[in-house]
Amino acid sequence: MTETDGVTEPDHVTEARTAYDTVADSYAELVEGTLAETPLDRAVLGVFAEQVLAGGGGPVGDLGCGPGRLTAHLDALGLDAFGVDLSPGMLAVARRRHPRLRFEVGALASLPLADASLAGALAWYSVIHTPPERQPAVFAECARVLRPGAPLLMAFQAADDVPVHHRQGYGHDVSLRMWRMDPDRVVRELTEAGFAVRARVLREPELPHEKSRQAHLLAVRS
Repeated sequence: MTETDGVTEPDHVTEARTAYDTVADSYAELVEGTLAETPLDRAVLGVFAEQVLAGGGGPVGDLGCGPGRLTAHLDALGLDAFGVDLSPGMLAVARRRHPRLRFEVGALASLPLADASLAGALAWYSVIHTPPERQPAVFAECARVLRPGAPLLMAFQAADDVPVHHRQGYGHDVSLRMWRMDPDRVVRELTEAGFAVRARVLREPELPHEKSRQAHLLAVRS
């Protein structure tokens, strides 16, 4: 555990914040435009947006938004999207690049959001920095902030909960742990948290930095 600004938090949260504060600008440059190269990802995001709108719309949280590129994409799809991230450095980039949108600081396991306040939630490669044994708490927190019937879309690298420790990333020396997650295990834990998983999409690596299959899970709050 680490104490930050008088608050004790898990070491993996501190590590992720520090790493993403360090790489924020170079990370934003690297991922800019990659959505145009992955049509299946765009299709899944489009289905998610249609489900939110079919449910009457409302606030949609991009949870772990980074530099805000997916927040902006959801906005372009007609959603009332805003971003939450634990890295002030990433949020500074997001606000600079997308000044019309709202971004705020928050961690996945303790979101600064009211119960049942969201019409949809996106967790796009954000849960990967939470150790598998702590992920059920994140799924429960997502369930807490979503309205009944609201969709959750997750994306992550698929494998058998394999840990990876990066010592370099995006042109910087960093210490950053991530986990390639087992889709079957995630489905079980989402179900236990109060979700019904409606779709699973597994695609092969397409981008140069992708080393494993990429998983997408679309679920709804029961």
